[in-house]
Amino acid sequence: MADYRYTRVLLKISGEALMGSQDYGIDTDMVNRVAKEIADAHAKGLQIGLVIGAGNIFRGLSAQASGIERSSADYMGMLATVMNALAMQSALEQMGVDTRVQSAIPMPTVCEPYIRRKAARHMEKGRVVIFAAGTGNPYFTTDTAAALRAAEMDCDALLKGTQVDGVYDSDPKSNPDAKRYDTLSYQKVLADDLRVMDTSAVSLMRDNKIPIIVFSLHEPGALDRVMAGDGTATIITS
Repeated sequence: MADYRYTRVLLKISGEALMGSQDYGIDTDMVNRVAKEIADAHAKGLQIGLVIGAGNIFRGLSAQASGIERSSADYMGMLATVMNALAMQSALEQMGVDTRVQSAIPMPTVCEPYIRRKAARHMEKGRVVIFAAGTGNPYFTTDTAAALRAAEMDCDALLKGTQVDGVYDSDPKSNPDAKRYDTLSYQKVLADDLRVMDTSAVSLMRDNKIPIIVFSLHEPGALDRVMAGDGTATIITS
């Protein structure tokens, strides 16, 4: 623990990360691989909260474009995050990691309701807490939910696991000359519209002085290295 820079973190991953090579849905091999990263870090006594998106199951904005009213579409997306949370909980518990799912939309037959003090206590007791159903309100993304939970849980950092190893000035998949940033300021992210996370999430982290660390989930051991302050990542601070 003494060698780790961040000992309590909120890890945000996209729903798409759980698709693996599929076009939609949940790839259990991918879920297990991500769960192994979390389990390895957790075994060292690190405290981890988790927020998972729902893009692999349902996209609220796409549904809105097809005619579903925005609030209803957002609520449908929140319910999809609960499905991802339960899949991740199952994978983690099969690896021996004590896990709790807390939902911002109460559904006591499948998980706990979100209670800040209870969630903090779970983390103190060494349980991984998966925060589901976003903020419980439409018009807010899971990025904002992750930033909110990071602030509420008094986390050392908000980690965003992505498909690439940091933030680039353009898409590295289409531009081989894209420049990767080692560090960024919150203000530059907002001013240059770098789309690391939505603006409300970045602003919330800036106001609470919590660094955002963007790294690739596809590198084995990446989560552990990032929490130790090593590895390849982009760190966003003031």
